[in-house]
Amino acid sequence: AVVSTQSTGALSLPINLVTLLVLCENMPSGRATKPGDVVTAMDGTTIQVDNTDAEGRLILADALCYSDTFAPAHVIDAATLTGAMAVALGGECVGTYSSDDGLWRVLESAGYATGDRLWRMPLFAEYGDLLKSRTADVNNISGGPYGGSITAAKFLERFVKCESWAHLDIAGVMDSTDSSSYLPKGMSGRPTRTIVEALRSLSR
Repeated sequence: AVVSTQSTGALSLPINLVTLLVLCENMPSGRATKPGDVVTAMDGTTIQVDNTDAEGRLILADALCYSDTFAPAHVIDAATLTGAMAVALGGECVGTYSSDDGLWRVLESAGYATGDRLWRMPLFAEYGDLLKSRTADVNNISGGPYGGSITAAKFLERFVKCESWAHLDIAGVMDSTDSSSYLPKGMSGRPTRTIVEALRSLSR
């Protein structure tokens, strides 16, 4: 996010860009969240926490709520959100969820242009039903072991008011694979190039 923002400025792209850095530590303490706790998001949605290791989506939900205060034309979030995405797609492309076909086409084209490809994933309503809770508006995880990345995206979708939204689950591409020979070993920075190229297209 930081490099994408810096690059957008360095390229003098004519676009009004707001970047939110959403950071937290999952550390034990006497005040740590416990399984079964109910927390309240910025928009008033109550969330049952059945998995304390799924803490990232809780603060990302608040960030998505906060993003709406800027009345954005588009919202793009990127997070190493789920191991399930790495299982599904490996390290060859970014699993992408989008509520807007037009924004998806911009991202897909940018991915092919930069070599950091994206693959669109489903947002079917049935996956959202897996997040039902008896004690809150929504659960932070699904009740079963399957479709974990999709249910995480459906969780986030609840907190997005902007009609043009994309969620990039970058867990599988956060470090280099043997096939990404153009990258050094270690953290890859993907898909920074794709996001900058997408912003270039959106600024035209």
